[in-house]
Amino acid sequence: MGQFTIYRDDYADTTVIPNRFIDEYMKDANDAQIKVYLYLIRVMSAGLSTGVSEIADKFNHTEKDVIRALKYWEKAGLLSLDESGKNNITGIHFLNPQCKNAEKAGGAVAGCGAADSQDAHPAFVKAEAAVPVISISTRQAEAPFTKPVYSADKLRAFKEREETAQLLFVAESYIGRPLSAGDMKSILYFSDCLHFSDDLIDYLIQYCVDRGKKDFKYIEAVALNWAKSGITTPKQAEKFASKYDKSVYTIMKELGKSSSPTAKELEYINRWVKEYGFSSEIISEACERTVMATDSHRFEYAEGILSSWKKENVHRKSDIQRIDELYQKRRQQKSASSAGNHFNQFPQRDYDFEELEAKLLSK
Repeated sequence: MGQFTIYRDDYADTTVIPNRFIDEYMKDANDAQIKVYLYLIRVMSAGLSTGVSEIADKFNHTEKDVIRALKYWEKAGLLSLDESGKNNITGIHFLNPQCKNAEKAGGAVAGCGAADSQDAHPAFVKAEAAVPVISISTRQAEAPFTKPVYSADKLRAFKEREETAQLLFVAESYIGRPLSAGDMKSILYFSDCLHFSDDLIDYLIQYCVDRGKKDFKYIEAVALNWAKSGITTPKQAEKFASKYDKSVYTIMKELGKSSSPTAKELEYINRWVKEYGFSSEIISEACERTVMATDSHRFEYAEGILSSWKKENVHRKSDIQRIDELYQKRRQQKSASSAGNHFNQFPQRDYDFEELEAKLLSK
């Protein structure tokens, strides 16, 4: 299931539980239900991201246990769930419940049901409120490879994982320096959004460092390419990399480049191969023409050639010949049109430059 994010602007590094929850609701709930509700308040307070799968893993419950707990609190009147399809939760709203004591007494009790109580918990807001205190969105489902903005609390929680300490140590060994917060957020992104295992992240960093690339922007570009290609294990990555290296470095060599590609150069190559769908033969032809035409900005020049060929539906070298012939024909037509211009129809004069010079000197 996709991740969802719980937002709250007035974050403090504490979690406040309303007394009314403890007095009236907690005693009737089971262990899983209490844990889920308290954890929701905790992540809401910190503005962290979570999901059904993550909560299940955290408390060693099944996803069905977590969903049942959410349904329980919805029935109890503490939550309202937005769903898209069966058990696909897309939104959670904390509600202001009717006080159980008030219901039993048949009347209102001070602090119950009113959102303007002095000690009312921020989570207990009116259900009719135009803007809910908590909203949950399935951004990962919509854009699974988009890198989120990680909070310091989220990064701290990631670093506190027992497995993470070993992973960060290995990464620092490869990179040869202490990791910055941005570097660690990149590693969190590999784990959190791209769903790379620790072994795959280990192989990813080693793979990039072996090619002389220690910049995490480059490492992210490679990771994203692997994720989009369905790479999930180091063995798959190794097989993919051997094929990838051959094609990438062939193109680099044809453009006169002997270094490893930059992230931008990788972007161009991936576009030509995957988005445009060109064969190595077509790309090689474009590279040859680029090298003959310019010594600088060769990737941009090659992109201009290949993008125009894409528009002209080029699929094989014979299509390129057709395009070239059409281009030459258009040039000839343009040249003929220029020759027929009225300006060129004026009678041309032949000047005696020696006579003109003599006249100028005699003055």
